[in-house]
Amino acid sequence: MKLINIILIRDTIVDHFSVDAYTPKEIAARIENSGVTKSAGDLSRVFALAMLAGAFIAFGAVFFTLVTYDSGAMAAGLMRLIGGFVFCLGLVLVVVAGAELFTGNNLIVMAYVNGKVTLKQLLFNWGVVYIGNFIGAVGILLLIYLSGHWQIGGGAVGAKALAIANAKVNLTWIEAFTRGILCNILVCLAVWLCFAGRTVVDKVLAILFPITAFVASGFEHSVANMYFISAGLLAKTQPELVQLADLASLENLTVSGFLFNNLLPVTLGNIIGGSIFVGLFYWYIYLRK
Repeated sequence: MKLINIILIRDTIVDHFSVDAYTPKEIAARIENSGVTKSAGDLSRVFALAMLAGAFIAFGAVFFTLVTYDSGAMAAGLMRLIGGFVFCLGLVLVVVAGAELFTGNNLIVMAYVNGKVTLKQLLFNWGVVYIGNFIGAVGILLLIYLSGHWQIGGGAVGAKALAIANAKVNLTWIEAFTRGILCNILVCLAVWLCFAGRTVVDKVLAILFPITAFVASGFEHSVANMYFISAGLLAKTQPELVQLADLASLENLTVSGFLFNNLLPVTLGNIIGGSIFVGLFYWYIYLRK
C-alpha cells in the first residue's frame, strides 16, 4: 500500500511540474477562466493595470520609433523585421509583468458566450481597460516629450514620430478597419500561445513571431496608435520637427482625424479580429457544449 501511495504522489508531482505545453483545449479553458477573473476584478485594480498596459505598449512604440528612424540605413524589409521585433517589448511586459490590455481582453468573449460573464461585465471591462490604456500611453508620451528623446539624431526621432502618425491618419477607413482585424488576430494568437506556456521563456518566445509579423506587415493596433498618433499631434506643434520631416501634407493629422479616421475603425477591427476570428472560433471548437 505504501508503494502504491508513493507512486501516486510521484505521478502527481511529475504532472504538476510538467514541462509540456498545455493543449489547445486546455488553453481554451484557461482563457475562459481568466476572462471570468478579469470581469470580476476590483475596478481600481483593473484600471491601474490598464494604465500599466498602455504604458508598456507605449514603451514598445518608443523603441520601434527609435530603432527605425534612420530607415535609409538598410533594406526596407529588414527594417520592418527589426522594428517588429523590438515592438514585442510591449506585449512581453504586459504578459510577464502583468497588465490589462484591451486587445488581449477581447478574448473574454469566450467566457461571455459560455454564460460565465454577462454582457454588462464584458463591455464594462473593455471600457475601463480601453480608457486606462489611453491614459497610460499618453502618460509615457508626455515623459518622452519632456525628456528631449525626440532630439536624438538632430531631431530625426521626432520627425519619424511625426511621419508614423501622419501615415496612419491617411489610411482610408476600410484600410484602417481591415488592418485592425488582421492585427488583433495575431495579437490574440500571441496571447493564446502564451497560455500554452509554463515558463517566462515560453511566453516570450510565443510573443515574438505573431507580434513581429503584425508590426512588420503594417497592421493597426488601437492601443499602440494611442501613443503613435498622439505623438504625431504633439510633434506637429514643433516647427523644427515638421520641417525636418518634410511631409507633403499634415492636414489629416488632427484630433478628429485621429479619432474618426484611425482610432474608431482600428478599434472596431481589433474587436472583430480578436473576439470573432480567435475567441469565438476557439470557443466553437473547444468549449461549445
